[in-house]
Amino acid sequence: MKVTAGSGIEKALWSIAIPGFGQLLNGKYVKGILLIFLEFLINSSANINLAIVLSFLGQTERAMQQTNYQWLMYYPCVYLYGIWDAYRDGREKESPLLFIPFAIAAYLETIGVIYSRTFRVKGVLLGPIFLPMICIFLGLGIGFIVRFLILRMWRKNMQS
Repeated sequence: MKVTAGSGIEKALWSIAIPGFGQLLNGKYVKGILLIFLEFLINSSANINLAIVLSFLGQTERAMQQTNYQWLMYYPCVYLYGIWDAYRDGREKESPLLFIPFAIAAYLETIGVIYSRTFRVKGVLLGPIFLPMICIFLGLGIGFIVRFLILRMWRKNMQS
């Protein structure tokens, strides 16, 4: 797979940086501005940047204290929708059921947010940043497997 300027992957990567950037590159200005606004609203209301800094410094308890979980619960869906939408619109051809991995990842990341105050791995509390991040990758992996299996069954049924 070749990554070229203007590809869906490039736009998805910009949306990983800040949701809405990929939409701007796709010419979807209203959607892009709305996603950027939501990113800043949710990020600042949930104290996500402070939680990221504290988490990377190993101060997980302080990160949890500073995080507004009511706002943080909105972040997974906005974040992953922005990535999926930018990637989908930036592709030259349609990819069936592409939403499945991103929807599953958003769901599992939300579960990660919920359990981030209590879930420990070998006694280490992962907190509001690392557990949801792990859940994104787990969700994407599961989602791509589910999508593959559904498409394989669908193609098999079409051939019968």
